[in-house]
Amino acid sequence: MSGNEEDIEELRQKKMEQLQEQAQGGGQGQVDEEEMQRQQEQAEAQKQAVLRQNLTDGARKRLNTVKMSKPEFGEQVEQQVVALAQSGRLGDRIDEEQMKSLLKELQPDDDGYNIRRR
Repeated sequence: MSGNEEDIEELRQKKMEQLQEQAQGGGQGQVDEEEMQRQQEQAEAQKQAVLRQNLTDGARKRLNTVKMSKPEFGEQVEQQVVALAQSGRLGDRIDEEQMKSLLKELQPDDDGYNIRRR
C-alpha cells in the first residue's frame, strides 16, 4: 500500500473506533449506528463519484467485472485509483487500456497450479 492509502485506512480505522466507543456509551447506540451507516454510505458515494470522474466507461466496466470475480482485489484497485486521483497524480481519465495495465501491475504474483501427469 502507498503512504496515502495507509493514511486513509488509518483515518478510517480511527473513525470506526471512535464511533464504536460512542455506540458503547449508552442509550444512543442505535443513533450512533445509524450515523456510522450514513457516513459509510456517504464515503462510498464520494468514492463512486471520484471513479466516475476519472475512469472512462470502458475502464469502469472492466473494473466492475473484476470486482464481480475478485471483490477484494477490485476494492484494492478502486482505492488505488481514488488515492491517485486525490493526490493529483492522474493526468487524464483512465481508459480501458490503462486499466488493463493497472490491473496487471496490482495483481499479486500467482504461480498458479503445477499439474503433473504421471
